[in-house]
Amino acid sequence: MQIPKKTKYRKPHRGRKSQARIARERATRNNTLSYGNFGLQIKEGCEMTSRQIEAARRVIARETKRDGKIWINVFPHKAITSKGDDIPMGKGKGTPDFFVASLKAGSVIFEIAGIKEEIAREALKQAGYKLPVPCKVISKHI
Repeated sequence: MQIPKKTKYRKPHRGRKSQARIARERATRNNTLSYGNFGLQIKEGCEMTSRQIEAARRVIARETKRDGKIWINVFPHKAITSKGDDIPMGKGKGTPDFFVASLKAGSVIFEIAGIKEEIAREALKQAGYKLPVPCKVISKHI
């Protein structure tokens, strides 16, 4: 799983935006293919965990039989904290539990190059099932 080697602040603020607002905002960067010929683009904004990103990456690697090249365009930088079930109110913020990547709608998560179109489309479609939001497969028109 992907986690930062070092962070400037161990416990960042959660953020003020509501989930509905995050889902509405469109990506102005990282919304087209940069490296590969095929990519997986999310349709709604979300906070994607490092586990979800890793699960999708494994599906792509398995479906393509480790052929071609895979690029992961997102990284989970933001730590999400949690406290135990039986801990009373107060006593400070909880310990970092997992990391998320805050993404806007239209962001390209994965890119693939060097494999046939049918295999690439199927691999990205299967990877999309592992993610928490609807996705679509996009391609460069060559």
